[in-house]
Amino acid sequence: MTKLSVNINKIATLRNSRGGDLPNVVQFAKDVQRFGAEGVTIHPRPDERHIRYQDARDLKPEVYTEYNIEGNPVESFLNLVLEVKPTQVTLVPDAVNAITSNAGWDTIKHKDFLIDVIKEFQQNGIRTSIFVDPVLEQIEGAKATGTDRIELYTESFAHQYSLGNKDAIKPYTESAVLAEELGLGVNAGHDLSLDNIKFFKEHIPNLLEVSIGHALISESLYLGVENVIQMYLRKLK
Repeated sequence: MTKLSVNINKIATLRNSRGGDLPNVVQFAKDVQRFGAEGVTIHPRPDERHIRYQDARDLKPEVYTEYNIEGNPVESFLNLVLEVKPTQVTLVPDAVNAITSNAGWDTIKHKDFLIDVIKEFQQNGIRTSIFVDPVLEQIEGAKATGTDRIELYTESFAHQYSLGNKDAIKPYTESAVLAEELGLGVNAGHDLSLDNIKFFKEHIPNLLEVSIGHALISESLYLGVENVIQMYLRKLK
């Protein structure tokens, strides 16, 4: 069964909009785990516009499932991850002004940089994953960096699927097959939702983990957090 990791960035965004501590990020992480989530994901950015670096520290003793920290490995992020030592770090090439993640790594162009960063994380017992587009050359490039896993950037699939184009899954299936052949674990995330997750799961071999935030939190406004998590878990079986 594919693990569901809940990205709680949107909870921090809501908290920050009023300047207080409601909703409480740590309590929400506790709750989603109690409701059945098998991981908690955060994506702190340097401007701390949603998840703050201190949140990463505060969550560490409370996340007893998979703890996944995503981000661009600038110096401050690298130091944070080495301090907190989550289960997994997912490297994402965020532009400073990006509203959300919008591209995977060019694993060929940035090979040497990624090798150095990944080696440091792995030496500290942290599993590594690289955010990549479903391009076979980039999967091969990811293998050359020494990463443990890749995370397939699924925005294109989600958009095309919503338009009725089910063939949009093909490059993702091909990428996952190649990753397995190369010995890489496969995660996925971005715009996955209750509408498309079952189809995606059925077409991606050996999908280890999905990280879902925006859609899951939005769906929970109507259906309730506990109910939505259980709905995802059923679709991921």
